Amino acid sequence: MKCANIMSARPEKKAKTRARLKGNILKQFKASMPHMTLEHPAEPGWKDSFEEFLVAHPDLDTLEVVLPDTNGVLRGKWLPGAALPKVFEQGVAFPYSLYGLDVWGREVEDTGLHLETGDKDGVCWPIPETLKIVPWTERKTAQVLLSMYDRDGEPFGIEPRHVLQAMVNKLADRGLAATCAFELEFYLFEESDGDWTEQPKPLFSTHLGPARQNMYALSDLEALMPVVDDLRIACDIQGIPADAAVSEAAPGQFELNLHHRNNAVHAADDVVLLRRLVQGVARKHELKASFMAKPYVEWPGNGMHVHVSMEDVSGNIFSCPDKGWERLGFAINGLLETMPEALLLFTSTFNGFRRMQPGSYAPTSLCWGFDNRSVALRVPASSPDAARVEHRIAGADANPYLALTGILAGMLEGLNSETPPPPPVAGNAYEKKQKRLTPWMDEAIDAFEASERMKEAVGPEMHKVLTEIKREELNEFGREISSLERQTYL
Repeated sequence: MKCANIMSARPEKKAKTRARLKGNILKQFKASMPHMTLEHPAEPGWKDSFEEFLVAHPDLDTLEVVLPDTNGVLRGKWLPGAALPKVFEQGVAFPYSLYGLDVWGREVEDTGLHLETGDKDGVCWPIPETLKIVPWTERKTAQVLLSMYDRDGEPFGIEPRHVLQAMVNKLADRGLAATCAFELEFYLFEESDGDWTEQPKPLFSTHLGPARQNMYALSDLEALMPVVDDLRIACDIQGIPADAAVSEAAPGQFELNLHHRNNAVHAADDVVLLRRLVQGVARKHELKASFMAKPYVEWPGNGMHVHVSMEDVSGNIFSCPDKGWERLGFAINGLLETMPEALLLFTSTFNGFRRMQPGSYAPTSLCWGFDNRSVALRVPASSPDAARVEHRIAGADANPYLALTGILAGMLEGLNSETPPPPPVAGNAYEKKQKRLTPWMDEAIDAFEASERMKEAVGPEMHKVLTEIKREELNEFGREISSLERQTYL
């Protein structure tokens, strides 16, 4: 067949940072007088969504409205079930400054999103297709994802979901769309009293003989049959396209695979909702589920693998007989070139960089290969129609909207530059002499901050806000005295 053509916080910086931010970020804050009429960014059928839901669930007790912040932490409110029509018709007010919080929920002053703007409210509108029953609660509860807009109905540009949508729009301008699927790893622990200062014991860690990995063991799934059944039922109820569950490479570690979506934003929504679902179902069974990137030094970390193909009007551009492999190579090269400066989007937590250490079971070098799980970019064995790249760098705790934005930006960069990739790596990539990704958060922050390509990818406002949040988080961890230091030097 013929293929369609494709277009080829440092103290001394604080004063400068505030001044620099005022120009771009304050543009997001339009004058909003109390008497103004809210502009509803209506989607077709939005009224039908809640009206049909109320008919099906007249006894609704509680409505949870959920808004993922810059770190992917879920913020929100609990409302009475009767508030559902009001939420859909009038939206929910949350401050714009919610996107300037660090991972502990504290305001990061240097983002410029707090009191110097008056700490104004945006209007958060529900995403109709995410209105679902919450099956793990005792009360009849529903939840719905929100998305933030200003009072004129314009998207708030520092919201990660809108950042990803802007990247999707860039692809659309070039006649392209991404098909994506996520895989998420997590650990299950026995619930404690909330004190996690000591290393928790994973499930199935009591054993005789050598360390018990028990990879892909059906026995581990069978031992947790009530939990696995509830996960499956909850996914069905919430419309989350979970595809497979496997026991992973450590005791108490599991992986859930999501089916592919031809809408990149909805694919990232699935991740946000699945993480919450897994934690809720685990809690119901008196377990704790954690997507922490590296809970143990001696065991594998939790990754978030992302499968991506690109489509035009003719279908998957990587499966085209005459140009498919060439284009896949271009996309891979773009991902490799942008990966060091985009690393903060994939590995966004202090703990996540522990997963980037050599010998951690995570890919740590800039390389790719065919059906090779030791590389950063894997081309899975598949039918030609399913040709794709698997991006294996992100931690399971990363913000899926920002991680996917970085991946799509790299692929688009490669498709535009049309540069072939270096040779694929065969065998164990850990033993090859390849350029390494930094395991240090400060270097990743500096690379991201200096990158004009990342500024273009996420927008200048998000670029500044994410840099300042991550620098402040790093500074906070630097102020902590570790137990190892006390054991060594006291």
